[in-house]
Amino acid sequence: MAIIIDTLKEEGSGSSGKPRPRHPEKANRPDTPMLRKPEWIRVKAPGSPVYTETKRIVRDNSLVTVCEEAGCPNIGECWSKKHATMMIMGDTCTRACSFCNVKTGLPGALDADEPEHVANAVEKLGLLHVVITSVDRDDLADGGAQHFVEVIQAIRRRSPATTIEILTPDFLRKEGALEKVAAARPDVFNHNLETVPRLYPTIRPGARYFHSLRLLQRVKEIDPSIFTKSGIMVGLGEAREEVQQVMDDMRSANIDFLTIGQYLQPTRKHAAVDRFVTPEEFKSYETIARTKGFLLVSASPLTRSSYHADSDFARLREARNAQLARA
Repeated sequence: MAIIIDTLKEEGSGSSGKPRPRHPEKANRPDTPMLRKPEWIRVKAPGSPVYTETKRIVRDNSLVTVCEEAGCPNIGECWSKKHATMMIMGDTCTRACSFCNVKTGLPGALDADEPEHVANAVEKLGLLHVVITSVDRDDLADGGAQHFVEVIQAIRRRSPATTIEILTPDFLRKEGALEKVAAARPDVFNHNLETVPRLYPTIRPGARYFHSLRLLQRVKEIDPSIFTKSGIMVGLGEAREEVQQVMDDMRSANIDFLTIGQYLQPTRKHAAVDRFVTPEEFKSYETIARTKGFLLVSASPLTRSSYHADSDFARLREARNAQLARA
C-alpha cells in the first residue's frame, strides 16, 4: 500500500477544511519503493518525562523544530536530554529537495518576536550548546541572514555562556548575506553539502555544489576562529570514490567537522533509498576522513547534523587545542 504524504489544513480554507499536500511538487510523482529498514536503523519510540518537558517548552514558545519537521529518528534520545534543534523563519521552505520532509510552499512573514522566543527556550532548557537551523527563504532579499543575526544576539543576551551552532541555507544569490551572519560570530557555522555533485540535479536541484563549498570556505576567510561543519547523506546511489572526493573538496575548503549519516526516505514520493550502508562501512568512512585531516568526524547510520552536537562541540575544541599545541 502506498504511504500518503502528510496533509495539513489549508489556512483560510473556511469550513471546508480541504487538505493540501505537504509537498505539492511531489504529489504527482510516481511512487518509489521503500526498503525495509535493517535492525541497526531502528530506534525506540519517544516518551520519557524529560522528552515531554522539552516538548512543552517548545510548544509554550511557539517554536518549530527540525527534529519534528524533518522526522528525525533521534528525537526521542535528544529531547530526553533537552536537546532540541530550533528551526527559525517558519515551517515552510521555498526549495523542493527530493530527500527532505520539511513542508514546501510560499512562507509567511517573519515573526519579529521569534528571536526572543528562541532565547527564552534556550534559557529554560538550560542549554550549554544550541543548534539553530532554518528553512530556505529564497523569497527574502537577504535569505533570512538578518534574522539569524537577531536570534544569535538574543541568545547571547539571555544565555551568554551558551555556545551557538547555526545550520544555514546556502544564501544563493543573496549578496552580503553570508558576511552578515559570519560577523555575528556563531561558534560553529554548519552548511550541509548533503550529497555528491553528480546527484545534485535530482536530490538537491535548487542548490549548487560548488557554491555551498565556497560558502564554507568564505566563512573561514572571514573569521578563522569559527568552526565550520558540513554533512552528507549516503545510501542515495553515490559511489565510494565520490564520497572520498567530497571529503577532499571539504578539506580544500578548510572544513573542520564532517558528519555522514544514512538517508532515510520520508515517503514513497521522496527519493528512494538505494541501499542501507552498513555500520562497518560507516566506520571505514570515518577512518578515511580522519586521515584527510578533519578535526572531528561523526559517521554512523543515525548520524545527523545536530546529533550529539553539544558533546561534539567540546571534542571539537579539544581537537583544535591539541592541534595548536602541536604547531
